[in-house]
Amino acid sequence: MLTNRSTPGSAERSALQQELKKRKPFELPEEEAFLNLWRTFAVLRGEFESLFRSRGLSDSQYNVLRILRGVGAEGLPCSEIAQRMVSRDPDITRLVDRLEKAGLVERARVSHDRRVIVVRITPAGLTIVGELDDPIRDLHRRQLGHMSPAELAELSDLLAKARKAPAMGEADAGAQ
Repeated sequence: MLTNRSTPGSAERSALQQELKKRKPFELPEEEAFLNLWRTFAVLRGEFESLFRSRGLSDSQYNVLRILRGVGAEGLPCSEIAQRMVSRDPDITRLVDRLEKAGLVERARVSHDRRVIVVRITPAGLTIVGELDDPIRDLHRRQLGHMSPAELAELSDLLAKARKAPAMGEADAGAQ
């Protein structure tokens, strides 16, 4: 396993310390790991934002279109779209409003329950998501293709584990 972390008492600075021009070591390894995630996300996300912007979309709008393409003609209510988002958006209704105004999605009431409104992707929405498939795949390969399949699997496993952190009470109880 590759490491570039400084150890207590070591004069060597971690890669993140060097990138941020931070002189002192991080107080906690958890802090350094979190800031590494944040920094990595910021670096990788920038290229995706530019790609989406070139098609008049935000990353959240693309995410909605991708979700709707995946469910097909049946569509989804806004609440279900919100639950499936990679990055939560507190105002999913406004997000869908903008996509509808652009002609990329449509809303319809469900015949068996008129209270439920389902959002479906339009042919124009399918076209724009389809046009982004290859550029997104290329971007993934360019950004992370230097890592081996085993490294990518390990990274994915570690990130999933980080998202499953125990509740504060559980963590405190385990430390005693």
